[in-house]
Amino acid sequence: MRITMFRKLMAGEFGQVRAEMVARDHVLSALGGRTPDQALEAGLPAKEIWLAVCDAFDVPEQRR
Repeated sequence: MRITMFRKLMAGEFGQVRAEMVARDHVLSALGGRTPDQALEAGLPAKEIWLAVCDAFDVPEQRR
């Protein structure tokens, strides 16, 4: 998954403003105590980050 697709999925699920806030501010233990943005900067795969966000926010399986 490309970062652009990750951003598009985030915006689709949370809305543009909330998606940016989640990516910037929400620390996830599944990402090693990083925010999604920090995990992207650290080189973690975008798909792994997306799935961690989905788990944290109980995104239904059909939207993952």
